[in-house]
Amino acid sequence: MSTTLTELAPLTAQDRCDACGAQAYVRVRLPYGELFFCGHHASQHLDKLREDALEIQDERENIA
Repeated sequence: MSTTLTELAPLTAQDRCDACGAQAYVRVRLPYGELFFCGHHASQHLDKLREDALEIQDERENIA
């Protein structure tokens, strides 16, 4: 099976963390969907999610 990934749009203030609702700075594309995380929750879960992730968009450098 061939998978073609499209370019991910930059995260905006409207993208919210799936764990707490804060602004998301990380998007994880998985075979079954996407998850969004704030910086705090990304730090907690990213190591485990890397195992299954198709793509990780990490914009934590934009945290003010």
